Amino acid sequence: MIDIDLIRKTPEMVVDSLEKREDKEKIKWVKIIQDIDKNWRKIIQEINDLRRKKNDISKRIIKCKKEGKKCTAEIKDSKRIDIKIQDFEKTAGDFKKKLDDYLWKMPNLLHQSVPVGKDDSENVPIKFRGKPMVWKNHLGIFKQQTDGKVKPKIIDWKPLDHQDISDKWDLLDVKRAAKISGSRFYFLKKELVLLDLALTKFAVDEIIKEGFIPLQPPFMMKGDAEKGVTAFEDFEEMLYKLEDKDLYMIPTSEHPIVAMHMNEVINPGALPLKYGGVSPCFRKEAGSHGRDTKGIFRVHQFNKTEMIVFSKPEESWAWHERLLNTHENIFKKLEIPYRIVNACTGDIGVFAAKRYDLEAWLPGQGKYREMTSCSNCLDWQSRRLNIRYFEPDGKRIFVHTLNSTAIANQRAIVALLENNQNKKGVVTIPKALRKYTGFNKIPA
Repeated sequence: MIDIDLIRKTPEMVVDSLEKREDKEKIKWVKIIQDIDKNWRKIIQEINDLRRKKNDISKRIIKCKKEGKKCTAEIKDSKRIDIKIQDFEKTAGDFKKKLDDYLWKMPNLLHQSVPVGKDDSENVPIKFRGKPMVWKNHLGIFKQQTDGKVKPKIIDWKPLDHQDISDKWDLLDVKRAAKISGSRFYFLKKELVLLDLALTKFAVDEIIKEGFIPLQPPFMMKGDAEKGVTAFEDFEEMLYKLEDKDLYMIPTSEHPIVAMHMNEVINPGALPLKYGGVSPCFRKEAGSHGRDTKGIFRVHQFNKTEMIVFSKPEESWAWHERLLNTHENIFKKLEIPYRIVNACTGDIGVFAAKRYDLEAWLPGQGKYREMTSCSNCLDWQSRRLNIRYFEPDGKRIFVHTLNSTAIANQRAIVALLENNQNKKGVVTIPKALRKYTGFNKIPA
């Protein structure tokens, strides 16, 4: 939900942002919102004028009664004003509801550095790290994805993808999972179970070093809370809902953790609040039919460690860069080659003002694939959830909310298996994980 003052004072900025998103319908809404807001404020002014008249009449009635008079005319005037106020308040309420309905559906205002593009294929790489292992037959697409800026380690043997490595060492069973749960579910087996647990503990230890408070949230949340965190009408098809209950399985720990402070006023001395969410995540993956059906890259259930920050508005862009740096350091320690991309207007979604994605190189697939994302949502979520802090003069200010993945375990497993294999399919465990796994390679 954006600030109405943006439309009152700088409507051209809102229109420019919507044009970049190619959201033609909502460009028309700007004028509609201006008209509704103008009418609403006019009625509020009339209500205030009537209340002042009512106060004046009340004073006259008090004086009149002290003088022993009946005050019939004054009392009738007071009652007529009460009726008018009630009528105007109902009209004002109708206008306010319409206004909020439009504002509720407006996407966040894009940061000026967000590139314009139609979808994730036009996200802009801004940084590369590591020396990717590239099969000679993948060199062409690798050069396209790196613009020739990265020197790879070229191999002449075809690397396995994570499913083939898992089949080789009996680490994964998607067929039996499909038999009992349907597609995009899985059994992790043997070393992969331990690797999954190791990634969680490693990620939690890393974010604790950065001052994040670890939280394990409820795995279900009410509709009102979920609607406050994201554009529910766009995201609902991704959510699992409990039958006959106002409860949804969480798609990420970001959602319940951001919503935990709904309708609260935070002491400014407590900001920034830094939480580390540890949870399973549940997503229908609607709209991804036919995509990534092999293995565990795109699944309905996965484990993830998330970083969430509540900050003062003037500090949020610095925190966005700090979050990026933190989750980059995690992947550096995992020794996974990656690139950072600036998500374009066609991929960023409605709630973020700017988003970075970390994409790991996957030798088995021969391409960079998204591992994590890092977003600044400004006050878009806090306005919907009514999360504020107070200033010394008592003024209430909406906080800014930010989120960044630390590790999404199943995708990290994909990257670890594919990047650390040898010709025989044996996988070396990065040094940073060995104290958590208890083994140095797969098969152990």
